[in-house]
Amino acid sequence: MTDDIGITRRELIEAGVATPALLAAGEAAAQAPKPAVPTTSVTLTVNGRRETRDVDTRTTLLDFLREHLGLTGSKKGCDHGQCGACTVILNGRRANSCLTLAVMADGDEVTTIEGLGSDDRLHPMQEAFIKHDGFQCGYCTPGQICSAIAMLDEAKAGWPSHVTADVASRPRLDDEEIRERMSGNLCRCSCYVGILAAIRDAGGVA
Repeated sequence: MTDDIGITRRELIEAGVATPALLAAGEAAAQAPKPAVPTTSVTLTVNGRRETRDVDTRTTLLDFLREHLGLTGSKKGCDHGQCGACTVILNGRRANSCLTLAVMADGDEVTTIEGLGSDDRLHPMQEAFIKHDGFQCGYCTPGQICSAIAMLDEAKAGWPSHVTADVASRPRLDDEEIRERMSGNLCRCSCYVGILAAIRDAGGVA
């Protein structure tokens, strides 16, 4: 005998008998112990302090700073290394912390926005950003400032950029050079005029 929706009485009974077994199997699978997540000990010198934590081997440097050390100044923007909001200074060079695994930086020195100055004595680059309105919402500002500081050091060391006319000579930090060197840091509020002025001021660029 078939009902109005095309299911026989036998099929309906068989489905009813099977349902508790399927539910029980699903519950048992949910309660089964999950495989252990691999962890490792990571030690970094962050803003002058030695920090050691046991972390998941997949933990990024950005999450290490934010979730394990509570240093939330470095921001998670795109999480793909495209916006620069997570930029920190790693061993004196700027780095996208969202693309760097914490285990890769084991033993290294990291400077975040929190390590650049204090409430009563800001870093000159921080002061310049305030003076020249180099921010609006402020989300990208920590990465912009860290990137700008390291960028000035790169230029001082004579590193050329894609727009350096003569790579054999010391680059001249004009507006075009600064824009090119800071192109990895995006500002969705479009405060680029203020950012450029702040970098020129803090870097002593005429």
